Amino acid sequence: MTLLILDLAGIFFFAVSGSLLAARRNFDIVGSLMLGSFVGLGGGVIRDLIINQGVPLAFSKPVYLLPPLLAAILVFTHALGVQRYRRTLLVFDAAGLALFCVTGTLTAHQAGLNPVSAALLGVTTAVGGGLLRDVVANEVPQVFNPRGVYAIPALLGAGLVSLFTALGVFGPVLGIAVAALVFTLRIL
Repeated sequence: MTLLILDLAGIFFFAVSGSLLAARRNFDIVGSLMLGSFVGLGGGVIRDLIINQGVPLAFSKPVYLLPPLLAAILVFTHALGVQRYRRTLLVFDAAGLALFCVTGTLTAHQAGLNPVSAALLGVTTAVGGGLLRDVVANEVPQVFNPRGVYAIPALLGAGLVSLFTALGVFGPVLGIAVAALVFTLRIL
């Protein structure tokens, strides 16, 4: 249940970042929903396909579709009270990245992947949706931006989660600490 809540929170944060980018690019509500869905659900779909769990969770559990819908509506109607500035997008993107490197790595471990593969899949989960968002919006993908740090914090976070899980010491407090570290590094 905790993993589901963290997944949904990560989807929401990433979806807000996608909807903010859509607003900045003057996309309509459909474009906002699509961009939010790509970034919010893309990394998890990639993860689920790689671990061969069957139909990706984004399509088999309708609850996964609610965060992008909510994000698109909140951004489109200005209910979040946020401006369309790059800094706001960065904060929401960093929060999604932080949560997804943790949940993606944990999901990979639960699927039976070895610690190195689990960490790599955690990074893929964290950066995959952002890559899709940026490509669809015709932006330089953040993962390739030499002025920003995107994949490195996710790699560090996923590596720590994988290490702590392999050692049998991972728990909610360490998960929060790792997510906070990744968030901070991405913001800096």
